[in-house]
Amino acid sequence: MTYRDSYCGEPRAADVGNRLTLAGWVARRRDHGGLVFIDVRDHTGICQLVINPEHAPPAAEVAHAVRNEFVVQAEGELVQRAPDAVNPSLATGEVELQVDRLEVLARSEPLPFQLDEESVDESVRLRYRYLDLRRHRMQENIRLAATVISAIRRYMESHDFIDVWTPNLTKATPEGARDFLVPVRLQPGRFFALPQSPQLFKQTLMVSGFDRYYQIATCFRDEDLRADRQFEFRQLDVELAFPTREEVLEVIEGAVTASFEALGRQAPPRPFQRMTWTEAMTRFGSDKPDLRFDLEIRDATAVTRNSGFGVFANAPSVRYLGLPQELSRAELARYEEIAKGLGAKGLAYLVYDEEGEVRSPIAKFLSAEEIEAVRPGPGSTVLFGADEPATVERVLGGIRLQLARELDLVDTSRDELLWVTDFPLFEWSEDENGWHAAHHPFTGIRPGDERLLEIDPGRVISQAYDLVWNGWELGSGSIRIHEQELQEQVLGVLGISREEAERRFGFLLEVLRMGAPPHGGFALGLDRFVALLAGEPNIREVIAFPKAASGSEPMTGAPTPIAPEQLRELGIQVIVPTD
Repeated sequence: MTYRDSYCGEPRAADVGNRLTLAGWVARRRDHGGLVFIDVRDHTGICQLVINPEHAPPAAEVAHAVRNEFVVQAEGELVQRAPDAVNPSLATGEVELQVDRLEVLARSEPLPFQLDEESVDESVRLRYRYLDLRRHRMQENIRLAATVISAIRRYMESHDFIDVWTPNLTKATPEGARDFLVPVRLQPGRFFALPQSPQLFKQTLMVSGFDRYYQIATCFRDEDLRADRQFEFRQLDVELAFPTREEVLEVIEGAVTASFEALGRQAPPRPFQRMTWTEAMTRFGSDKPDLRFDLEIRDATAVTRNSGFGVFANAPSVRYLGLPQELSRAELARYEEIAKGLGAKGLAYLVYDEEGEVRSPIAKFLSAEEIEAVRPGPGSTVLFGADEPATVERVLGGIRLQLARELDLVDTSRDELLWVTDFPLFEWSEDENGWHAAHHPFTGIRPGDERLLEIDPGRVISQAYDLVWNGWELGSGSIRIHEQELQEQVLGVLGISREEAERRFGFLLEVLRMGAPPHGGFALGLDRFVALLAGEPNIREVIAFPKAASGSEPMTGAPTPIAPEQLRELGIQVIVPTD
């Protein structure tokens, strides 16, 4: 016995006359009182069944009782549809199965929503995810993800990388987000952490002689969820021994290109563009710039040094965006509120009408030279930022993206992949009055910058690099520190004493003392990558069983309270906040 000898989306006109057995879900039933038509569906598509009571009375009796999402098996002869019944929107639209035998394999209760509904609330979709996953969109997305991961595996293994599994129960280390902790029953008061990445293990593998490692790794981070974040996510994790930076970038470009090709798409040209962090922030106000539109930040600091407008004259940095459109007062007021939300004190502007006349409260304070220096052309607007350089970059970078969305400046036909390189090694935290690692504490230093560690850490450039696609960060990597003394120096700048370093990751420092080769790698966020390939704005649409924005898992009801006796066995007391 076989349940089917063909998928529902496979029959074609060339198969007419063949006997077929199909099995799938009932997508639609049309009962005409005599003939009954049933659309039966699986992941490949739909095939129409026709049940004639004169031809197959038992099958017709079954067909009258069938409802949507029943699972059925049908056997019969494939026949040509009448010319006026051909459905050109279906791949199987020229044929139908004339059913001799119909069996209900499983019944379905009435659905909480119809699978062809377009506006089902996401909370309902997640609650009934097993139904949502039957929808064509979700079938396409999950299968696309599988195709991409399969292509990546083939590419990595064809380039001599080996897949090494690393533990999910490990030690808590500082990686920028909160850890998920796992209590250990046999050691009360001690906890494993779920890995935010396999960072330390993959570096250890390089010291162990496995010089080309990869893994489709599951990682865990306890952070607020949003469109591109989940508590648990997958990444292509890669590490190489004895690499140059360009060799690492070449490997990742190859994996990305292989993914495009596996989907039958035009792969982006290689090598991908390169841009330093300083250039990205200066030109676009973002370390993940969207290059599909040309609205760049321009500098007006020099020309405004002696400005009659004190805000410009006294600001460390004066920069602007020039757009080829006159904004109204209402639009300008709204963009000023957006700018204030990004940290600006206000948003100065100049509006140039079609005749070239200037409209602005600040125009009377500016010289003709200043007005001409920033003029984009007739019928245009200039928006200024004047503050500390970092504030100006943040504000104008955010306004740039807002303008692009609202004025439809983005060329959605383009795909722009970009490597951003040469990040600062450290970031200053005003709140904690100390330095933080811009990427992670194990990121390598640009050769020659070691001397700056003690005298000017803010000027130290790292060997880190990010891959950006259309304004989305796909992942990060770096050449690592492989010398124990240099690693201890970096930890010292971060305010981590030798004793604290030994307590938190002494095992890595020990590893680095045992002949560590130069090494580096990358982690590509697979869920984000697949979401972009699928044209989805939210990674929940490409994950089979994601968490909701609240952090819950509606289908199973997780997370749930734990029985008191189990907590006692683990030595845990739960304190629930009262406010």
